[in-house]
Amino acid sequence: MTGTIAGPLDPLRDGLARMIMTKVAGPNPAAERNRVHNTPGPRWFEPDRPIRRVHGDAAMFAGGLRALLLQSLHPLAMAAVSAHSGYRGDPWGRLRRTSYFLAITTYGAVPDAEEAIARVKGVHERVRGTSPDGVKYRASDPHLLKWVHVAEVDSFLAAHQRYGVQPLDAAEQDLYVEDAALVARKLGVVDPPTTVAELRDLLDEYRPELRGTTEARQAARFMLVHPPVPMVARPAYGVLTAAAVGLLPWWTRWPLRLPYLPLAEATVVRAAGEGLTWTIRWALTSPILGNIEV
Repeated sequence: MTGTIAGPLDPLRDGLARMIMTKVAGPNPAAERNRVHNTPGPRWFEPDRPIRRVHGDAAMFAGGLRALLLQSLHPLAMAAVSAHSGYRGDPWGRLRRTSYFLAITTYGAVPDAEEAIARVKGVHERVRGTSPDGVKYRASDPHLLKWVHVAEVDSFLAAHQRYGVQPLDAAEQDLYVEDAALVARKLGVVDPPTTVAELRDLLDEYRPELRGTTEARQAARFMLVHPPVPMVARPAYGVLTAAAVGLLPWWTRWPLRLPYLPLAEATVVRAAGEGLTWTIRWALTSPILGNIEV
């Protein structure tokens, strides 16, 4: 007889896996994952590339939330999100679309990845308007696209180095930034960073443009204080938000009205974040997901 021997914790793991993946990948996560990973054809990234390790680790949950908080500090990027993304009315839909884009461009067949790129670029072309302080914006602006990219890559890398099961060494970190630059160029980012040093320099260059607008603080409260999360999951989500905030640079805290508690973040928050990330990683090894790479 073959197969995995059932254990007493399997029902708990299966339930957690279903809850997580239906939020991230929709009502049929196994089919979605099968399409991403098993569609025949060449991929942009070989199995040994760092981007596959980073984007496949449970640390991405904290990294994604950090990225949203960091991105919100650019007034024009936040104005576009507030006016066009529908993050309040359909937050899980936005999460699923973002998760699919990351998965298909990292692991998917090239034609599917290119289709996803074209779809996002089409959306960007339609998103334009005027910020509350009277500045015109368009989502396809290469300068705004670069900010969103820098915030994401910096956040995903920070989360992986803190909570990932296999942190990258210095050379691998540069390779991860280089991998992410491939997708960024296809989205319309001009001259994206290809090393960690370039990434850090760009983050510093954007800092004079960043500030905590009313829209940014409202988005932070929605994500951190009033999320559309079932009560039973609130404690775990609270740990996730604390981990994400703890990864943010100190200079982001006051503009978003977030606490800065370095001692607690280095001890209690880090330990809780490691425990939660381990639990998510354990859940996502459930056989109900087909043991496909996440």
